Amino acid sequence: MSSKEIKVGLLAYGAIGDEHSKAIQATSSLVLHAVCDTNPNRLTAALQISPDAQTFTDANEMLANGEIDLVVISTPPDSHYKWAKQALSLGLHVMLEKPMALTTHECDELMQLAQTNGALLVVYQNRRYDLDFLTIKQQIETNQIGDVFHYESFVGGYSKPCSYWHSDAAVSGGAIFDWGSHFIDQIMSLVPSNVDFVSGLNQKRVWDHVTNADHAQVTINFKDGLQAVFINSDLAAARKPKFYILGTQGALIGDWDESGGGSVADLPAIITLHRADGSSELVSHISQEPYSFYTSLVSYLNDAIPMSVVASQSRDVVAIMQAAEESALSNGKPISPVLLRR
Repeated sequence: MSSKEIKVGLLAYGAIGDEHSKAIQATSSLVLHAVCDTNPNRLTAALQISPDAQTFTDANEMLANGEIDLVVISTPPDSHYKWAKQALSLGLHVMLEKPMALTTHECDELMQLAQTNGALLVVYQNRRYDLDFLTIKQQIETNQIGDVFHYESFVGGYSKPCSYWHSDAAVSGGAIFDWGSHFIDQIMSLVPSNVDFVSGLNQKRVWDHVTNADHAQVTINFKDGLQAVFINSDLAAARKPKFYILGTQGALIGDWDESGGGSVADLPAIITLHRADGSSELVSHISQEPYSFYTSLVSYLNDAIPMSVVASQSRDVVAIMQAAEESALSNGKPISPVLLRR
C-alpha cells in the first residue's frame, strides 16, 4: 500500500476536535497540517496534540492557502453545505461531520461538485464502527435470529437539553437530524431492502428553552414489510433498550450499560441474544481496530480502495430525515422519500 503523506486541515475544533486530532495522529500517512477555529483557546488545545500544525482563525484563508489535501469539517450542520462547497470548489477532499447537509438538494449539489472536481466527499459515519452495532450486525449476518422483520433503536432519557447549537432546530436540523444522522445510518447500512415510506412525529411538551423537539420518532417501512423505528427523547423517564430487534428465529436486545458512569450514550450496549426456545445468552462484543474509518479513508485516497461509507448513503439518510420532518408537520402522514438507493 502507498504511504503518500496526506495533509489534513481541521475546520472547527470543538468537542470532537480532539477525537479527529488523535485519529489523525494514529493513522499512517495522515498529518495534521492546519487547524482553524475562531476561539483561540481551541487552537491552543489543538496544538497540545499537534504542536507543528498551522493555526488559522479565518476558514477562507486555511482552505485557500494551497497546502492541505483533505479538510475535515466539523462546524455546526447548517454550515456544512457552505464550507464543503467551498472546499470542493478548490479541489480539496472533504470529510464532513454528520449530517452531510440539511436538505437533499444541498447533498446532491455537493456530490455533483465532488464528481466534477475529482475530489472525495465522505461523511464521518463513525457509529457504523461502534462495537455494539458491529456485534448486532454480525449476529444478524450469521443468521442467529433468522429474518429480521422489526428493528428499533432508541437514545435519550429524561433530562433538560443543553442550550448549545445541538438543541437549536435551525442550526442542527432538529431532534430527528441530531441523533438520526447516526442511528438511521446504522439502519440503512444494515437493512438491504428498499424503503417504501417514512413517517415522523415531533412532540414539544416540556422544554421551552430550546427549539428541538422534546421527543422525536421516525418510522421507516421497507417494501418487504420490515419496519424500523428510531426514537430520540428527552422525556423518557424510563429508557427503552438502545436496540430491540426481532427476527423469525429469535431477538437481539441492546441494553444500556449504566455501570461505568458518565454518558451511557457513549458506551457500547450490552447485547443479549434471545432464542425462540426461550433461552438467552450475553454476546461478547466483536473486536475492532481503532480508527478504522480513518484507515479506510487513507486506503481510498492513496490506493483507490473503495470505502464502505459513501456519500450517496449519507445523502439518503438526509432524505429519510427530511421526509420524516415533512411527515411530522402533518402528524405522521406517510412520505415516500426520493432515494438514490434502489
